[in-house]
Amino acid sequence: MPKTFYITTAIDYTNSPPHIGHAYEKVLADVIARYHRLKGEKVFYLTGVDQHGQKVQQSAAKAGVPPAEFVKGVTKKFVDLWKKLDVKYDGWAETIDPRHKKVVQGMLQRLFDAGEIYKDKQSGYYSVRQEQFLTDKERGQDGEFGPEWGQVEFREEENYYFKLSQHKHWLLRYIDNRIDAVIPDFRQTELRNAVERISDNRQSGSDLCISRPKSRLDWGIELPFDKDFVTYVWFDALTNYVSFAGYDPKIDNYEKQAQEFRDRWTKETLQIIGKDILV
Repeated sequence: MPKTFYITTAIDYTNSPPHIGHAYEKVLADVIARYHRLKGEKVFYLTGVDQHGQKVQQSAAKAGVPPAEFVKGVTKKFVDLWKKLDVKYDGWAETIDPRHKKVVQGMLQRLFDAGEIYKDKQSGYYSVRQEQFLTDKERGQDGEFGPEWGQVEFREEENYYFKLSQHKHWLLRYIDNRIDAVIPDFRQTELRNAVERISDNRQSGSDLCISRPKSRLDWGIELPFDKDFVTYVWFDALTNYVSFAGYDPKIDNYEKQAQEFRDRWTKETLQIIGKDILV
């Protein structure tokens, strides 16, 4: 059975309507997908929308409607735009889809059971726009946080963390052994530099926060091991590339995954992504 040429894009955040940047990325991916179809290849082009998170919850509150209703309206605007631009995708990802929720929770539970996730308290400056805690690395030369971070406030909060610091070295080996992992090559260098900066020390702040307390954000996928928290939107969103390709989180061996998933998820998978998301 021939392998599938699998091409993906970023999934678009539904806190506001689409703009030309969204169109640029989707049209570019569509051109590449059409080229491979013309060559007679089987193609799976996946795109979609990212529907959870604090910014969505805030935008919905401002509009005076429930988040589920708000994202439904914004999602329709994206779908209508791709029809107008004749973007021919094969798979459509929505992060409120039950099958996506099942995969996200399944992956989280496996990581938790494997000891890759722990609970800790963090205090520091928090960017509401980017939905993340900031460190001194994000400060400008004047010692202040730049306008790109939007509103910044001091917070103390307990959350769950993924032990990213323990994965630094194999990530570096992967990047070094796969010279075409990121194109153009200078972007791969930027990615490698970012991974190199990850500290092996858990207390350094390098580990990835993967949750938000329901006390301030309830529009998200609930953690399967703690009902008082939802999944941080980035862990949720990035999982779409496997959840909508047919991945089963209960199967821990790639070779035992469904044939459909193995045909799509290969070394030839291509992702079109904005440089601001890469690092």
